Amino acid sequence: MSQMNGTQPVIDIRQITRSFPMGDAPLVVLKGISLTIQPGEFVSIMGPSGSGKSTLMNILGCLDKPTSGQFWLDGADVSQMNGEQLATVRNQKIGFVFQQFNLLKRVPAVRQVELPMVYANGVKNRRERAVSALESVGLGDRLDHLPSELSGGQQQRVAIARALVNQPAMILADEPTGALDSRSGTEIMKIFQQLNRERGMTTIFVTHDSWIARHTRRVIMLRDGLVIADKQVAEPLVAGESERPSEDGELEGIFKETYFGAPEAAFS
Repeated sequence: MSQMNGTQPVIDIRQITRSFPMGDAPLVVLKGISLTIQPGEFVSIMGPSGSGKSTLMNILGCLDKPTSGQFWLDGADVSQMNGEQLATVRNQKIGFVFQQFNLLKRVPAVRQVELPMVYANGVKNRRERAVSALESVGLGDRLDHLPSELSGGQQQRVAIARALVNQPAMILADEPTGALDSRSGTEIMKIFQQLNRERGMTTIFVTHDSWIARHTRRVIMLRDGLVIADKQVAEPLVAGESERPSEDGELEGIFKETYFGAPEAAFS
């Protein structure tokens, strides 16, 4: 497993492939992807429909296994683990945030955040830790509220608190602002940037939105099951300080330029 300056990567994947049975010949979705993500990075994974980004997300989240290749997560070779072992890794090492929040309808916020600790077994001070996590996302006064009593942005904050509570190696967020209005989406992005800046939380966004990607520090682009670009963002946007362009033309241009070889103004 590779190291950079003595630092163990959170993600280290080598020549990952993933194929699915499809008639006489398998459908190959990932065609040999290699990349590393270091502790404290804030990364976006982008790509159009069919690029393989959802399949890669499922593998990074230990929801699926590669057909071939190697995958180390926080120093453990998860590519060889069985289903039970992967479930443990998901609970202990990965905090998930989904577009649709995935909250239980009849469970108050503080209990939603306690659930990962219940599944982990033996975790002490569950309520105190859940309260602290909710306070860290600005919901200390909403502990006993049900999802139906919370706005979309507040529900996503509960989901972030739930992702944080087991102190995972990384947060994996799938279109985390996709179901929110622009104001709520900005507030959620502020929280992610704060967590990354102040706690050094390794964060991976899977998104199709170039505007959201410009708020992260590194963008990995996929096409046809391969990494076609892996760039540092020269000047990441600060959530709330820039208005989303009405047509988003410049950012879409950046996306297309990176794909098709024109100048890459926003990336270094």
